[in-house]
Amino acid sequence: MGDGGFGKGGGFGDKGKGKGKGKAKGKKGKGKGKEEKEWVPVTKLGRLVKDGKINSIEEIYVHSLPVKEFQIIDQFFQPGTLKDEVMKIHPVQRCTSAGQTNRFVCYVMVGDSNGHIGLGSKCSKEVATAIRGGIISAKMNLIPVRRGYWGNRIGTPHTMPMKLHGKSASVRVRLIPAPRGS
Repeated sequence: MGDGGFGKGGGFGDKGKGKGKGKAKGKKGKGKGKEEKEWVPVTKLGRLVKDGKINSIEEIYVHSLPVKEFQIIDQFFQPGTLKDEVMKIHPVQRCTSAGQTNRFVCYVMVGDSNGHIGLGSKCSKEVATAIRGGIISAKMNLIPVRRGYWGNRIGTPHTMPMKLHGKSASVRVRLIPAPRGS
């Protein structure tokens, strides 16, 4: 006799064949030995980068192309070159009819200590997922930083080229050139 067309069980004589507990069929080895899948580009920029038509990240910046895949950034930087740092994790709540739902917002900075920096944020139910999403967001927001000298023009550029200031809401930031190593 067949199982019918509405999933497994639910009828009067299903004898415990439903979707409940029991042996997990077809799920052998789930979660064990996760291998990195090869990146399949989705955007035109991704295809150009993977084919080797675009050789440096500066070409993307010169033409102001939007980066929609974080793997594009991973192609240009060697593993371990980009360092990430979690700036802040804070919980947020939303009031629903069933009570409050808690989520976590994570702010992450990514940089290579050589003129590229990115800031990303992600909100998720779990902290680990929020951090992973924040890193991906920060990689997609990676920008070049113009650097200059403090004092004499000796060696390579190492600091801000001039005094800068910015304001957002109640926060004011002022960046001032400094000597090497400070």
